[in-house]
Amino acid sequence: MKSQIRGLGLSSCVLGFGIWVLGSGMLLHAQEGRGGRGGTPLGAVGALGGGGRRAPDRSKEPAPRLPDGTVSLNGLWVGGGPVDDIAVGLPKGEKLPLLPPAVKLMEYRAQHESDDPHLWCMPMGVPRSTPYPFKFVQDVTGASAPAHLYILHEGNIHSFRQIFMDGRKHPAELDPTWFGHSTGRWENKDTLVIDTVGFNDKFWFDRKGTPHSEQLHTIERWTRPNMGTLVNAVTVEDPMYYSKPFTVTFTSRLQGSSDEILENICQENNQYGPAGGHQNPFFGK
Repeated sequence: MKSQIRGLGLSSCVLGFGIWVLGSGMLLHAQEGRGGRGGTPLGAVGALGGGGRRAPDRSKEPAPRLPDGTVSLNGLWVGGGPVDDIAVGLPKGEKLPLLPPAVKLMEYRAQHESDDPHLWCMPMGVPRSTPYPFKFVQDVTGASAPAHLYILHEGNIHSFRQIFMDGRKHPAELDPTWFGHSTGRWENKDTLVIDTVGFNDKFWFDRKGTPHSEQLHTIERWTRPNMGTLVNAVTVEDPMYYSKPFTVTFTSRLQGSSDEILENICQENNQYGPAGGHQNPFFGK
């Protein structure tokens, strides 16, 4: 009888430890989905497609070039945009030029944080980032320069952006979308300039709920000063919510050569959906 009791006690301990491990894993997964709080300096453990390993520092190496001399932005990157607060990208001493309607909307969103569409597995928009990696696809195949350039995001069920590099203009009429309509051009083969319009007004710039309208116009200037660093300076213009255009700058870090974008199905363990007792804010719209 004593041996059976001891065995039962050991089994209970093992079961309890297993439940604790499972619960910890679920909590970490949920934190990753919310942006990776409590993870490594580059995001939550497992968010980089390599178990949270920190990539080697390659800032001393020169940036690679395409055959025509244009800087190559190819690679797997982390960063490049705001997560918690877009204002952290402003020059020191500057503040967001918020108009009263923007302040009022942010005050409302501060009381309704779970309304953030990104927490409902919607795309994060521009220039918002996530702790998950993204990948530039700029390869030239059968032409002197690419007619299209793509940015692939691991987060939120494989979002992607298409940038038209063939000199076309924005259409006169656009259907509002999460990533808008983007055209690109090169300045001196060192800076990729992406001009985007045609956004919807659903995504938030950050977790604080910094807003924008369908009048949003962004101009991104991507540069690669060295092998391991990618810099994105974004000028934001939206006369509905801001008194003047403003520019924010963010830096990305190159990930390891063996790391790749992984499958990310946002619906799994989504604590902000029905599993968390919340109603979808887009129903009925």
